[in-house]
Amino acid sequence: MDDQQLLRYSRHILLPEIDIEGQEKLAQSRVFILGAGGLGSPAALYLAASGIGTLTICDHDHVDLTNLQRQILHDTASIGQLKVHSAQNTLQRINPEIDIIPLSEHASLDLLQQEIAKVDAVVDASDNFSVRHQLNQACLQHHKPLISGAAVRFSGQITVFDLRHNNSPCYHCLFPETGDSDDPECAMMGVFSPLTGIIGCMQAAETIKILLGIGTTLCGRLLTLEGLTMHWRTFNFGKDPHCPACSLITTHS
Repeated sequence: MDDQQLLRYSRHILLPEIDIEGQEKLAQSRVFILGAGGLGSPAALYLAASGIGTLTICDHDHVDLTNLQRQILHDTASIGQLKVHSAQNTLQRINPEIDIIPLSEHASLDLLQQEIAKVDAVVDASDNFSVRHQLNQACLQHHKPLISGAAVRFSGQITVFDLRHNNSPCYHCLFPETGDSDDPECAMMGVFSPLTGIIGCMQAAETIKILLGIGTTLCGRLLTLEGLTMHWRTFNFGKDPHCPACSLITTHS
């Protein structure tokens, strides 16, 4: 780590839980972010600023004027651009030392299987129920920790599925796939702008904790936030022994 890097990350290095060794570990880490919207924006910003070595960002959409109220990776000049290219430009201005890999593709199961095999942690910042289940399947297959968040109207939630461990529940354990479920769209329901920032920043925090092996993660705990009252609730949940997604997967530990 050179002098400029020591200065850039000095406030992390001052934390004994991170120090130089931890910061160097972050520089060697690879994170996959699904979605460059309301949640993916703050998550990516803080992961980039924190010195994650490689961020792969997957989103097939283009920047629209309606996105700018909450998707803080993008600005007015980005309208019409692919979100992943807008995100890449923003993140490289913040931290030119890291690698940003933009994937302007639909998140098919084949793509997710291919990309998630390469990374150390996965941030689910998507807004599609079926895609989340595909992401869960890929993370199960490759034993990758999955940091999941959601936000709609004034309600947000976040949890972690640490699929490196055989006692961790998976996304399907908590949100079974019924075939007729889907997430409400922001275009129909609306979303409180700062709420996406709160949840997305927490996703970044949980990701860094997982990469460094520090603190206690949200694995097995679902945090929900009611933004109008700033009332937090915690729900404990466990692995479903009959879960069709994870019950037959052999994990590492």
